[in-house]
Amino acid sequence: MSPDAARRRRRWNTAVIVTAVLTVLLAGAMLCCGNTFYGPAVVFRVLRGEMISSASYAILQLRLPRMLGAVFSGMAFGMAGFVFQTVLRNPLASPDVIGISTSTSAAAVFCISVLGLQGIVVPAVSVVTGLCVSLIIYLLAARNGFSHARMILIGIGVQAMLGAVISWVLSRTSEYDVANTMRWMNGSLTNARMQESLTVMAVAVLGAVFLFSRREAMRLIELGDAYAETLGGNIRRLYPQVIAAAVLLVAFATAAVGPVSSVSFLAGPIASRISGRSRSTLIPSALAGAVLVLAADLIGQFLMPARYPAGVITGLLGGPYLLYLLVTINRKGETA
Repeated sequence: MSPDAARRRRRWNTAVIVTAVLTVLLAGAMLCCGNTFYGPAVVFRVLRGEMISSASYAILQLRLPRMLGAVFSGMAFGMAGFVFQTVLRNPLASPDVIGISTSTSAAAVFCISVLGLQGIVVPAVSVVTGLCVSLIIYLLAARNGFSHARMILIGIGVQAMLGAVISWVLSRTSEYDVANTMRWMNGSLTNARMQESLTVMAVAVLGAVFLFSRREAMRLIELGDAYAETLGGNIRRLYPQVIAAAVLLVAFATAAVGPVSSVSFLAGPIASRISGRSRSTLIPSALAGAVLVLAADLIGQFLMPARYPAGVITGLLGGPYLLYLLVTINRKGETA
């Protein structure tokens, strides 16, 4: 191995280790912090099964579902953003921008505010709706040959339309329901439940395994479709597979914790910046997503003058980065 290749490998390994350690530390902080602070020793005893008055309920029933939801929804958002930005070869192509997250949100808002549904029905309907809308976007983009730019533009149009639907539903909803719905729409982990957190954990793990098995083929895509096919990549088969996996990740994560803004948009570029491009950034993107959601929730709950949902904090980061991308693209004379 050449010295340059060894250096790139060390950089990738260091990035993975650092983000993994940050994830563990932030997850531990989420279990410790709340209205009452419990030290790491108490948290560890509770997780081992020891019953401690008040601490067991707070840690196992309130903080553990929230922590698991933050970690694995963040990983799901990060991996989904990596897939879309890699497959479509465009930094603007994240589920936030092209309507995938919005379709899931619109279904949840309609179920909660109009139909009065609660419980497992809401995430189930949200996931199915997200899959259906994503299929429509893909089929429209695949007419007369798949087009990356066409998929992005169609997705942006669908997002605008569904955003209008959400606004219309909220305008006809009672004040109490609007407050609850807006809290969920802003990506709040406050009402995270163990069942939904475990579901998104299972989906994130399965999605990571599947995408990891396709990592080399996805790296070929970055060279362009023609080069990828020349080097043996089956593009027609790979595109629908990885896009479907990314849509499932986004749909289940959004159904569990709400549309935590900009995580899919930011995780991939952050991972690429810290780990380099010598190897697949799938794992760094997943860990960067988890760090973003965990850090945003802790900041919003404990370091702000009032308590804010995690999505508000991540949105504050995503907005300036989007403007930076648009200015950069404009200067280079590129098209989105």
